[in-house]
Amino acid sequence: MRVDVASGWLEGARRLPSPNCNQRPAGMGPELIVIHNISLPPGEFGGPWIDALFTNTLDPDAHPYFREIAGLEVSAHLLIRRDGECVQYVPFHARAWHAGQSSYGGRENCNDFSIGIELEGADDVPFEATQYLCLAEVVTALLAAYPGLSPERIAGHADIAPGRKTDPGPAFDWAGLHAALAGRLASR
Repeated sequence: MRVDVASGWLEGARRLPSPNCNQRPAGMGPELIVIHNISLPPGEFGGPWIDALFTNTLDPDAHPYFREIAGLEVSAHLLIRRDGECVQYVPFHARAWHAGQSSYGGRENCNDFSIGIELEGADDVPFEATQYLCLAEVVTALLAAYPGLSPERIAGHADIAPGRKTDPGPAFDWAGLHAALAGRLASR
């Protein structure tokens, strides 16, 4: 996997541009990777609903829960589905709307300086091995493309919005991700 720095797109990812993004502040580049989880409807996997949410095409009548989130304008840079498919919604050099009210290292508004990666899942459901493999590949590609990123600057949504968010949740294997990254980085 490789990031085309000029375009901000991950080679090999399915591209589905989201309108829910804008430019980062002048001179600001990616300095943090934020890991999230998402399932739509909650606890259900597969289907077109995440794509629809991030592209403002979610039908509020398709499921009762969708009425609660109708009109939200949110996005992530990238989604890793349960089968390992990567879908990119926002170029990495742009600001995706994934973090909301947030703070990291004393800095507010994490959207300004972060890359948001969603894993299709739920807080209490183990993620698939293929998702971790893909995530390690993606993070390795991001580290190679953006010098402001480092393995130490990877956080969960819960870490940057404590009390407000809980994802990626207790089922996420942080030690496994860091071990996979260390192995990939050592072999570069």
